[in-house]
Formats: sequence, structure tokens, C-alpha cells
Amino acid sequence: MASLDTLRNLVESALVEHTRVPAAYGQIQFELVFDRVRDRYLLMLVGWDHRGQRVHGSLIHIDIIEGKIWIQRDGTEEGVANELLAAGVAEEQVVLAWKSPETDKQAQAAVA
Repeated sequence: MASLDTLRNLVESALVEHTRVPAAYGQIQFELVFDRVRDRYLLMLVGWDHRGQRVHGSLIHIDIIEGKIWIQRDGTEEGVANELLAAGVAEEQVVLAWKSPETDKQAQAAVA
């Protein structure tokens, strides 16, 4: 199990990597928000799309709660959870918070 400092560093590194890929269209910038005191981590999209519509929202939102990485929102194609697992985070330390507990139980029952 990774330590709290290790989890923080891995989450921050994963979010920073996503800022290296430019937005596909429009004048959209990335903003990183790291709060190590409350363990809140955001990758925000801010700007204007190609139709002149305002863009403002989170692409990735992660909280660290009780030694686990809670992925609250993941708008990436490859999945930030997969990136964190590949970086060495234990599977039991990653929580896909957008999945309802009921849906998760049904998926586990279907596999069994």
C-alpha cells in the first residue's frame, strides 16, 4: 500500500501529464488545482470552444480519502485509474466514485 505522500505525488503527476496534450479544438486551457491540506486534486478546462461557447468544468477530479484515491470524475479516454494502477498504486487503493455501490454489486454478481 502506497503512503499518503506517494499517492499525492502520483495523482499530481498524472494530472500534470494530461496538461501536456493540447485541447483538440477551440481556445481551451488547462488549470491544475492541488490542495494537499484537504487532498483535493482537479484538472479544469477553461476557455472557449470552436463554436464560441464557454467551456468551464473539471476534466478530472480526485480526492484522497482515508488512504484511498477516490476518482470523482474522469473525462479522459484512457482512464486515470488505469494510469495510476500502471504507476504502481494498488487496486484496493483506487475507488471509482462515480459507480453506484448497487451497480458494482451487480457487476460482481454477474462475474461470479
